[in-house]
Formats: sequence, C-alpha cells, structure tokens
Amino acid sequence: MGDTFLTISAPSEGIYKEKMSKFLAFAHPAASAADAKAIVASYQKKYHDARHVCWAYMIGADRREFLSNDNGEPSGTAGKPILGQINSFNLTNVVIVVVRYFGGIKLGTGGLIVAYREAAREALSAADIIEDHEMSELRFTFPYMVMNDVMKAVKDPQVRIVSQNFDNACEMAVTTRADNAQALSARLADIDGVTFCD
Repeated sequence: MGDTFLTISAPSEGIYKEKMSKFLAFAHPAASAADAKAIVASYQKKYHDARHVCWAYMIGADRREFLSNDNGEPSGTAGKPILGQINSFNLTNVVIVVVRYFGGIKLGTGGLIVAYREAAREALSAADIIEDHEMSELRFTFPYMVMNDVMKAVKDPQVRIVSQNFDNACEMAVTTRADNAQALSARLADIDGVTFCD
C-alpha cells in the first residue's frame, strides 16, 4: 500500500565513545517536522552544556521531507551520517538527536562521520521498528435525518471517529488510512446533505 511506512514505536537511545568523546544518540517517533523540531529543541535545552547537538529527521510516507544539521561540526560530518542511518533502516516519521561531549582529542572529519553514524545506528538498533500508515482526516456536517446513513458509511474497521456532535445540524470528524480516504469520501458524498469542511 502507498500509505504504509516503517517507523519506530517509542523513543530509544544509543551511545558511542571514541577517543574520550562521548556521543549520546536519541531516536524519537515524530509525526511532523514541527514535532521533530520541538524534540530537537528539548534536547538542546537539556544538554546545553554539550559541545554539539546534531540531528536529522525524515517525515512522511513518501520520505520526501527531511532535514539535517551539523550544529557547528564540519559540514557534512554529523547531520548527513545521522540521516544516512534513517535511510539505511528505511524509516520515516523519525528524528535522531546526537549529543557530543568533546573529550579533548580531535577526531578529524572521517572520525566524526563514523562516530555520528555509529551513534545513530546504535539508537536505531535499540528501537522497536514497526509498520505504520499515513492517516487522513475528514470533517463534515450533515442533517440529523441522514444520521443512520452516515453511521453506516463510517462503520468500517479502518475508520476511527475523532469527534461527533449531534444536533439539528450534525458534525463529525473521522480519520482513516490515506489509501482509504477517497473511497470513504465518495461513500459520504453520496448521502444527501453531507458537506465537507476544509
């Protein structure tokens, strides 16, 4: 299915040590770029005493939205190797933060690339990798008299009712797998008086 992807079920950690430098890696599930950036910000605050807090994230079933940051390390030596591990594991909707405590001995660009890559790999190796689905939300209104038809249309194991308000004019919000959204919209659109909200 086009809406299926691999991600991690819960946060995980890894650690890599090289020439007295310590690299602490943290992998988190993230549903959006905003989520990923908020997670990065929380680690930057928590580890404000660290020399570098480098990171990378990948978002979306199509794996087209991604960003990485070297946070002061030589260009391409931290964020890219972290992102490379997300790609190696074929994951998305994930952010990895690697915190470096400098041990006083320079590692050189090759050493840095290896260290950030291995730290990220350790965190992902410790993670529980799961298959997930991209979800779509539909919001719509309908007259009370077609309630039974609407309830039949949304009675589907792939559809979850998020909110509902029954009055003279009724409102409902549901989520379903992205691949199923078009068929559900079509079923609802066939019912008299159903109006989709933006």
